[in-house]
Amino acid sequence: MAHKKGQGSSRNGRDSNPQMLGIKLYGGQAAKPGAIICRQRGTRWKPGRGVGVGRDWTIFSLIEGKVKFDQGGRRINVIADAN
Repeated sequence: MAHKKGQGSSRNGRDSNPQMLGIKLYGGQAAKPGAIICRQRGTRWKPGRGVGVGRDWTIFSLIEGKVKFDQGGRRINVIADAN
């Protein structure tokens, strides 16, 4: 029997939890105030009108309306419904 651990087992055993990043609401979908639209690291997507940015770069809706992307899909806006 080996008296030392094998190379593989001594270097394994570390893993991190998934961060669940990405777009949560797509263009044309309805957003309520406070709804998370996008979770990201840095400004992969930029905030536009009707949205706010959290400390961790999360983009969320400030108003009720529909999500709209512009600037080639890199800026996120929420446009108020005209009722």
